[in-house]
Amino acid sequence: MTAAPTADQRLFRTTTRDFLAATVPVDTVRRLADSPDGFDRDWWRRGAELGWTAPLVPERLGGGAVSDTPMADLALLAEEFGRACAPGPLLAVNATLTGLLGSTGDFDAAIADVLAGAAIATWAHYEPGTGPAPATFDTVATPDGAGYRLSGVKDRVEYGAQADLLIVDAQGPEGPVQLLVATDAPGVTVTPVWTLDVVRRAATVVFDDVSVASDAVVQRDPEAAAAAAEAQLLVAATLSAAEMAGAAQRAFEATVQWMFDRYTFGRPLASYQALKHRAADIATTLEACRATSWAAAASFGDDTIDTAEAVGVAKSFVGATAGEIVQECVQIHGGLGVTWEHDLHLYLRRVTLGRALYGTPAEHRRRLTDLLETIPA
Repeated sequence: MTAAPTADQRLFRTTTRDFLAATVPVDTVRRLADSPDGFDRDWWRRGAELGWTAPLVPERLGGGAVSDTPMADLALLAEEFGRACAPGPLLAVNATLTGLLGSTGDFDAAIADVLAGAAIATWAHYEPGTGPAPATFDTVATPDGAGYRLSGVKDRVEYGAQADLLIVDAQGPEGPVQLLVATDAPGVTVTPVWTLDVVRRAATVVFDDVSVASDAVVQRDPEAAAAAAEAQLLVAATLSAAEMAGAAQRAFEATVQWMFDRYTFGRPLASYQALKHRAADIATTLEACRATSWAAAASFGDDTIDTAEAVGVAKSFVGATAGEIVQECVQIHGGLGVTWEHDLHLYLRRVTLGRALYGTPAEHRRRLTDLLETIPA
């Protein structure tokens, strides 16, 4: 692929930016902070019509990308979500679609509902006290005829209380399995939990002997289930890195404007050499953030090792530096930057939560180390 977005991708990005600016400006984001869902379902359906759920879905199922690199399309979209501190389950929905599309079962109806924005699907992967890639799951799937009985606890489930469907990673008798479970199924209890981001929602989900029919088994083979979970993690981590890069970029742009508007001793802040140097350092780091996240999105293809490496580099680097960038922006603003009324804390919240989601920098560095050990000497 090219090193820069194509004309179609630029149009996709511009359309999304304009739509987000018109429908969820910062004042609206602040109001949504007090709503239970954090976003409006009708608004999400309109976004689905703009293609937010379509890039990974093949045309035969009603989807379609704007370029030959669907993940790059989604990364541009995630970057715009970061710039706007936009609400909505963009990462969770596309990670879940990745799982459904990788199944050999018939999930066309569920994919169609999620694609249209009529249903929200999310990924129930994390468990209490574990990272993004546990050796085994404490959530257990016990065979029950051709289906399973599901019991266990999942936490950090993005938009769990707003979702209609969950892809659940569980431990079967021979290894991991993946199951599709409706949030209103008997035995499923969803409890919303607080998150640092004002519009990002999460939940803890308890499964108490939930019956899962055979046609809701997404992955039965342990190796296929593990590969599917890895694919979903790579998608979610890539989009998270792109979103953090977008949020940090917007915070920096606002800070540069502030440096030109704010005067001290008859001079704008932007005229002081020390602040120029700080701004130059931020700009350089931001370019590296955007370059690594773009490279990760562009790496998706047949070589899963190369993709895992690129995603690990992006998530570890952007996760470690985006927060530092926004913190620096806060410092340049002085006392104003730490007030609730100023918007900078919205971006700081977004990148801080993004740092922890789908693998911290330390966790992704460990994954990179493990990858090195698989390379022949």
